[in-house]
Amino acid sequence: MADSNAEKIRKAAGAIGLVTALGGRAVAQAPPADEEWQLPGGSARVYYGEGQKGVVRPVVLADGFNLGPSDFDWLWDQLENGRFPFVSELRRRGRTLVLVGFDERSESILRNAETVMAANLRTVAEQLDDTRLLAGGFSMGGIVTRYALAKMELRRMDHRVGVYLSFDSPHRGAWVPIGLQAFAHYLAQSGEDTYLRQISSPASQQMLWRYLDALDGTPQESPLRAEFKEQLRQVGSWPRIPMLLGVSSGRGDGVGNGVPAGAKALSCAGPLFDGTHFLAQSQGDPAEVAVLNGLLGGPHTITTSGFPELDGAPGGTLESFGIVGDVLSAFGENVDLSHRSVCFVPSVSSVAVRDLDRQEDLYVNIGELPPEESELDDFLLSADNDPHALMTEDIGRWVLDRLPD
Repeated sequence: MADSNAEKIRKAAGAIGLVTALGGRAVAQAPPADEEWQLPGGSARVYYGEGQKGVVRPVVLADGFNLGPSDFDWLWDQLENGRFPFVSELRRRGRTLVLVGFDERSESILRNAETVMAANLRTVAEQLDDTRLLAGGFSMGGIVTRYALAKMELRRMDHRVGVYLSFDSPHRGAWVPIGLQAFAHYLAQSGEDTYLRQISSPASQQMLWRYLDALDGTPQESPLRAEFKEQLRQVGSWPRIPMLLGVSSGRGDGVGNGVPAGAKALSCAGPLFDGTHFLAQSQGDPAEVAVLNGLLGGPHTITTSGFPELDGAPGGTLESFGIVGDVLSAFGENVDLSHRSVCFVPSVSSVAVRDLDRQEDLYVNIGELPPEESELDDFLLSADNDPHALMTEDIGRWVLDRLPD
């Protein structure tokens, strides 16, 4: 018997992911690791450099945000099979790669930092040479490592890190459209709250620039984010010993991704969500960003006040509307998807300059700013607004050129 519309809604609500559709695309299996380490709250896969018999000249990289435990096959695929074979090139240079994963990627950054600290100490203990480490991570992983290293320094623990690297990490916050956050609350009325659990998870709230805590709530900074920022401040905000490097998946010249403010990004014509639509973020006060309607009730009009044009901003992109549209379509909804991808980590966030509150800061030409405006020692911006944390040749070679000697 065919599923009822109510059951289709419930199943759709369980399949939508914040950064990927749950179940995602198939990836090739990673090769067997030379070592596997069990760590508090996580684990690590260790891959020796070519010609090496142990941990030599190590590079320690932490996983980013998602729901559930780290998927090392997916992480390997992102590093090796993007536009540049980063893992192969790293190992060809005789470097050991230590990939750090978490038992729950959506857990608090503060808690997952304990896993990174343990991975660092294990790496130092196993290391056969005295080269200083490169340590960092992808997206959330860069924030987790930033906090972990700063905390280790405060405790006078020798992390032996010479270079810190963040890869499209949201130092000033990440962005998920408020309309989609509202939709997560709306879908939870079906009895399935998977999408909402991702958005409302500790790590998500700590990273999101603005968070919506209820369907009829007001988007604002989450108390969990405010608390995390204070905890980060208490450990000195940044590690002081290593060189601080960052790479951005977004452009640095102030040119956005082409999503027009106020444009209809996704609309539904039934049978589940007839009348639901989402608009790209605009600067209005108020600005309509979504109308939610359908078998779960409505219409609910979702607005923001005084936000800059975040969906179209320069930065690493995410298929925020594409993921939702594809899942709804798979469950029989008639969708019109005009803009699959929007900004997820603004360029100014990933290279730690300015903030996201003002239009002129969000779209600033970073290349024209004095270098000291960034809290990083050096950074690289991409030639285009690429998918979030995509490994490109420019990024890969830039990082390889800056490995500790």
